[in-house]
Amino acid sequence: MIKMLLEKQKKIILSLFFLLIFISASTADEIKGFSKVIDGDTVHINDNKIRLNGIDAPEKRQTCIKSGQEYSCGTESTEALLKKIEKKPIICKVELNKDRYGRFIGVCFVEEINLNKWMVRNGHAVAYRKYSKEYIQDEEYAKKEKIGLWSGTFLEPEKWRKLN
Repeated sequence: MIKMLLEKQKKIILSLFFLLIFISASTADEIKGFSKVIDGDTVHINDNKIRLNGIDAPEKRQTCIKSGQEYSCGTESTEALLKKIEKKPIICKVELNKDRYGRFIGVCFVEEINLNKWMVRNGHAVAYRKYSKEYIQDEEYAKKEKIGLWSGTFLEPEKWRKLN
């Protein structure tokens, strides 16, 4: 009789344990709050680092050419994201696994605006085809309209990182 009670308690405890894991996993897929913009494709919310999925923005130190003049496209990209957020809270829908730098990978929104999409469509980042095909049409639009990076010449951020 005692053995049956212990087995029953064990099953209940295991069920509760797995239920708690499921609940915490299902709530961990959204990170909300005020962000600190690190660069054109990375934000911090509290202690959470989030890499914007499917896009690649110029690095802060990266320069590009526009109208024959060198300019800091990395700084410009960072400032564009900062200005778009305008100290408003953001919501990032993140994947539970992290990248090799310990960042969550996600799609972030300010109000109803998808920031990942906005950055690419406005030429402040490129579609990161290596990880997603989601923003290719937005990149093509920016390229056709010669917006942001596409108004001049630049080295793809991934290639720039390899050289620097």
